[in-house]
Amino acid sequence: MRAKNKSNRRSGQPVTTGASTLAGTRALWLVLAMLLTACARMGNPDGGWYDDTPPQVVSATPADKATGVRSRKVTINFSEFIKIEDAQSKVIVSPPQLEQADIRAAGKHILIELKDTLKDNTTYTIDFSDAITDNNEGNPMGNYTYSFSTGSAIDTLAVSGYCLNAEDLEPIKGILVGLYPIPEVPEDPEDPAPHPTLSDTVFRTTPLLRVSRTNGSGFFTIKGVAPGSYNVYALDDADGDFKFSQKSETIGYSHDVVRPSSKQDVRQDTVWIDSLHISNILRVPYTHFLPDDVTLLCFKEPQTDRHLLKTERKDPEKIELFFTYGSDTLPTLRALDFDDTDAFVVEASEYLDTLCYWLRDTTLINRDTLTFELTYMETDTLGMLVAKTDTIEAVPKMSYEKRQKQAQKELEKWEKEQEKKRKRGQPYDSIMPRTPLEVKVSPTGQIDPTQSIFIDVPVPLERCDTAAIHLYCMIDSVWYRAPHLFTQEATRTYRIAAEWQQGLEYSLEIDSAAFETIYGVTSNAIKQGIKVRTNDEYSTLVVNLAGLPSMPEGAQVVVQLLEGGDKPTRQAVMAPDHAAEFFFVRPGAYYLRAFIDMNGNGLWDTGLYDDDLQAEPVYYFGEKVECKAKWDVTRAWNITATPRYKQKPLAITKQKPDKAKQLRNRNIERARQLGKQYVKEQGL
Repeated sequence: MRAKNKSNRRSGQPVTTGASTLAGTRALWLVLAMLLTACARMGNPDGGWYDDTPPQVVSATPADKATGVRSRKVTINFSEFIKIEDAQSKVIVSPPQLEQADIRAAGKHILIELKDTLKDNTTYTIDFSDAITDNNEGNPMGNYTYSFSTGSAIDTLAVSGYCLNAEDLEPIKGILVGLYPIPEVPEDPEDPAPHPTLSDTVFRTTPLLRVSRTNGSGFFTIKGVAPGSYNVYALDDADGDFKFSQKSETIGYSHDVVRPSSKQDVRQDTVWIDSLHISNILRVPYTHFLPDDVTLLCFKEPQTDRHLLKTERKDPEKIELFFTYGSDTLPTLRALDFDDTDAFVVEASEYLDTLCYWLRDTTLINRDTLTFELTYMETDTLGMLVAKTDTIEAVPKMSYEKRQKQAQKELEKWEKEQEKKRKRGQPYDSIMPRTPLEVKVSPTGQIDPTQSIFIDVPVPLERCDTAAIHLYCMIDSVWYRAPHLFTQEATRTYRIAAEWQQGLEYSLEIDSAAFETIYGVTSNAIKQGIKVRTNDEYSTLVVNLAGLPSMPEGAQVVVQLLEGGDKPTRQAVMAPDHAAEFFFVRPGAYYLRAFIDMNGNGLWDTGLYDDDLQAEPVYYFGEKVECKAKWDVTRAWNITATPRYKQKPLAITKQKPDKAKQLRNRNIERARQLGKQYVKEQGL
């Protein structure tokens, strides 16, 4: 769409487009000269030049950076009609407003009304980010911040940095970042240095003083900051009170004291002719605000409050219970309308937060309603675990009558098929066979020398005949019995471990009826061929670590091998010589992640604010690691040499940077088109 409100739209002069389009002026004048010197010709009038000029601030009431302001209403006037995109999330008022400010575009103006009472001697900033564009063409104004002060001076310092997810160093977009001022403690005669201290409860009791939000790179800039000492906090503010009040809120904090400052500096700005060609590189003086690399590693606290989320009986043979958090003990279940003696097989998740009660008795399975009392531990309003009893009616998704009708239809269909076989003289059955137990064996085909074979069944077993499980190994074309270990890993998962010999073929053979469920259903015979890969098909990776931070006793460094993006496929603990070794690595491209396992449990653990416990530190190796068959690969990794916000490779970063809004500079292309049209029409 071309501009309709510009006075020079058909003046024959190119519209000024800012520094980024100065390099195109020569091309525009060349085409204009060609057009002006040509003979007059008949034809349709041309549409003219595009409007590529961004909106400009003409004035403001009160004036930008005004002091002694008492009015809560602000009007900002622009050179053309404008609009605000996504004002609710992009426009940030600081100090934060407990009652949301009214900010709206009206023609060539932005009207702002602050609802909260203005604070004395305070600098207010309204950061529009890149939300302002012109109304017709969508030309971005660029980052714009309006400010005023209720006192006699205005604060102009700024604090910048990054917010990252502590677990995987992903940039966090849209999280609130703010400051708390630190009061200076009077000097101690024995220690003349002042010690800034901040209350441990301030984050829970006091709204943040000055705030900003992060962009797609996790970057933030808090503006209008006064000289002094501060702590920086991050908050995914779910309830809009600008303080940490809910466990579900993502938070980040640091005890590092921030003292804002500024200095005069020079940056390089590139002027582009187009997307491929540079016109000039300018050295531009500017005020550099420090610090500009504050890094907050954000986390969610473990959700330790325990409540019963729901009960389900999707399948008639099992009742499932879902809790918000685990427990040390199983709940107590007391039947009210049936005999619960040995009535269940209980299947529990690792932390006892999900429980499945398999019904043994088919008469209970056929009942549409089972009523029982469930006594379990629940978190009360004081955060304490107390016993609670609920009466629960477990009703299956499909009633017994419907299940019977469905079974009857399946029987009739099977009988018709058998009747057809009988009439054709083919073998047929007179009694419908029972569906055998489906047993899943994994992995199949080729395996690594360090792998185990897993057997999964859909229903708990009543009996498992280990004597019916055989493993054979072929040596010199002869099959030999291979020793193996059969163990139960979970309620419905079993493991077969063996000392696999590289390059040899194995056969796993399981006799029929080796497995029998609690409902008397047995398995068919199983025969599975297995080939163990050889050492020549693998790579070995050794990671030598350096730059390790200080660690408490019992802590360890865990290095993870990432495959298919950010997914850990293997992990190794750093040895005393600071090396982490990965053997039998399949050829491919990998990335590396490490974390400091502070408590030595082998798992990454999140933080706890009230205990002043940060999430366990995570680091990324900045390069891709190529592993090839028969290769021994070694990498040296100083895990603290690169700032944390620069560590994670962009290739595996899910949160990509925001695409910067840019002027489209369409008049350069328009000039080319006009030139081509002129040459064509003149037959040149």
